[in-house]
Amino acid sequence: MWDFSFRRSIGLMVQTLPFVLLRMAVYFGAALAYVVVTGTGAGIGWGIGALGDEGFRGSATFFGGVTGFGLVAIVMYWLREYVLYLVKAGHIAVMVELIDNRPIPEGRSQVGHAQAMVRARFAEASTLFAVDQIVKGVLRAITGLVRGVFTLLPIPGIRQLVTILRAFLNVAVGFIDEVILAHAMRTRATDPWASAREALVLYAQNYGPMLRNAAFVTVFVYGLSAVILILMLAPAAAISHLFPGNLSAAGIVVALILAWSVKQAFLEPLAVACLLQAYFKTVEGQTPNPEWDARLDGMSAKFRKLKDRAMPAEVAAQ
Repeated sequence: MWDFSFRRSIGLMVQTLPFVLLRMAVYFGAALAYVVVTGTGAGIGWGIGALGDEGFRGSATFFGGVTGFGLVAIVMYWLREYVLYLVKAGHIAVMVELIDNRPIPEGRSQVGHAQAMVRARFAEASTLFAVDQIVKGVLRAITGLVRGVFTLLPIPGIRQLVTILRAFLNVAVGFIDEVILAHAMRTRATDPWASAREALVLYAQNYGPMLRNAAFVTVFVYGLSAVILILMLAPAAAISHLFPGNLSAAGIVVALILAWSVKQAFLEPLAVACLLQAYFKTVEGQTPNPEWDARLDGMSAKFRKLKDRAMPAEVAAQ
């Protein structure tokens, strides 16, 4: 059914506890910022609303809360490069080391060693982020192959089915881009562009089993996320009572924020640990197929961009 072990994945989470704690600090801190700043914005709006009638106060409170939420969302958007560079990529690096049974050098902390590995592969956060964005674009092109196959089938209502399939595959692929980045860590690549190109070709020539594994992981992660969301409704309702005014939607928003923080801190790295195992097992002993390289070149402008950036380094090495 799948090519990974949940038990091994949980073991990797335990073994990388320093990074799990770091993720908790980052994402629970972000959740706290969302709640506090949104509540503060609502409070300011409530105070301004005192200048008018009840309807005006309600509107001012609502828009004050939305403004506070938006401010934190903007900050998180601008910080996403550094979260990927310092937290996610580092966690991937140390999981790769553990999967390959490579010991952490003496005198180095797990976090320090992992971040040194990331800096050796990607000199700057902007480089890693740029590679990651191109990888996501190529992965979307690969999933288009699956959608294309389904549209050719003579099944009633196939267009509606393809729409649902497309949404599901886009979610599933959201975990795979980090697996592609892991290839650079495992091979000790010095050119991140060439490494991403190679990893994508290996993924494409095995897209069937990889999408199957991603589908199992996605169902598990989002199913558990839904359970966590339900569990968070009670504490979220209690927190929302601290907000000024009658913000009926505040409890749902707070629950979503709390569930998101748990997903990012625990479930996302667990999903990546599963897919790392599946990818390494699937591509073991394989080399990139030139036919798939050419096929990706023809179907994805982002893949061609990746090849163009990798080319100077490849020519220099010859």
